Amino acid sequence: MIHRSLAAVLALSIAGLPSAADAQGRPDPAVTVAAQKEALAKLSFMDGLWRGPAWTISPSGEKHTVTQTERVGPFLDGAVKVVEGLGYEADGKVAFNAFGVISYSPATRAYSLRSYAMGMSGDYVLTLLPEGFAWEIPAGPMTIRYTATVKDGTWHEVGDRVVPGKDPVRFMEMTLKRFGDTTWPAEGRSRPDRDERSGAPSVRSSSDRRPFHFSRRTPLMQASSAAPRSSVVPGLRISAFAPTASAAASSTDET
Repeated sequence: MIHRSLAAVLALSIAGLPSAADAQGRPDPAVTVAAQKEALAKLSFMDGLWRGPAWTISPSGEKHTVTQTERVGPFLDGAVKVVEGLGYEADGKVAFNAFGVISYSPATRAYSLRSYAMGMSGDYVLTLLPEGFAWEIPAGPMTIRYTATVKDGTWHEVGDRVVPGKDPVRFMEMTLKRFGDTTWPAEGRSRPDRDERSGAPSVRSSSDRRPFHFSRRTPLMQASSAAPRSSVVPGLRISAFAPTASAAASSTDET
């Protein structure tokens, strides 16, 4: 009986001891957010409004040109970065609209890109480069690789299909110029203001929250004579934050 009593007391004592995880405690949110903000600040060169020509090669081998725009800004007080890409036809019609969220994990010390476009989404590892960034999409034996150089107000990005033992095949290129700042998306947040007349809560947002549009007085890009227009191909990725690589991977133009 005595032995059983001692065993019971010992068991209760052990149960009351904190585990290794409890002893270490959960990460301090303030420390985590500070690390995320520091990491995302290294991508501040992306912030702003961008516009310029872009082309892609369709699965059938046709080259299609658009005017590409990107708007980029910090969110969650700089803990993440959001990107919206829009591709416009010569008549101003939107060919596609894509959205991306860039985040950083202090635990893994890695950046990630969450991309949404044309009903598809995916998570990809994003790597910082000395003057830009790169990210890849696994596509079976093939890898879809995007490499961006952002320098002196120019965002130049290319997309290549990479197959082991073969030369990379380029299927996308865009060259954008930074033409302005943007308060998007942070300034579009709702506020707990009270309507002065009714006393009811009101929601206010800045005009910058509205989708970006070209001025009809501003000429769109001029298509190169070497880049004949073709119909938009669903699923064809235009920019780093456009749809998945299904169309790019399906092309047989791999040398």
